[in-house]
Amino acid sequence: MRSLPLTFCAALVAGTIALPASAALAESTSDDARDEKRSGTVSVSPSRVSPGGEVELRVDICGKARSARGNSEAFASEARFEPADGKGLVAEARIRSDAAPDDYEVWVTCKDGHGKATGTVTVVHHGRPSPVAPVRAGGGGTAALAEDAADEGPGTRHAVIGLGLGAVAAVAVAFRSARRRRPAQH
Repeated sequence: MRSLPLTFCAALVAGTIALPASAALAESTSDDARDEKRSGTVSVSPSRVSPGGEVELRVDICGKARSARGNSEAFASEARFEPADGKGLVAEARIRSDAAPDDYEVWVTCKDGHGKATGTVTVVHHGRPSPVAPVRAGGGGTAALAEDAADEGPGTRHAVIGLGLGAVAAVAVAFRSARRRRPAQH
């Protein structure tokens, strides 16, 4: 007879222990579900960019928040989002001029702190650097060749040709002068 109250008490204790644990699990999953609704991706355009270039960032996870902040190790400074024409927020970010070629994570946090988004930007280096100063114009396609030739200067070959032409000119002038000095014989 004594086993029935003991069984009842054991069941009550087990239920008391299990109830808060299951309630805690249910609460944590509902928070996770809410966080999943408020997480998203950052749209990066263009997704591949050279150092010093600019990218446009877009997010639509901030709901009624009118601003957000975005950052990345590739950015020169923090990106500040403002409302876009349509839905979501938009920002521009400049890539650091010393950024190494790699994939960089971009993360955005809504002003209210309840929305987060992540994305990726790829920094690439092109074979030819883009000019950062005014380009010397003229010459069309021969500009590069003319620049190389200007750096070389005259060599031995040019000096010999110049001396030869100077000698021919001197002989021609001397011959002509001598011819004028002679009286005409008829």
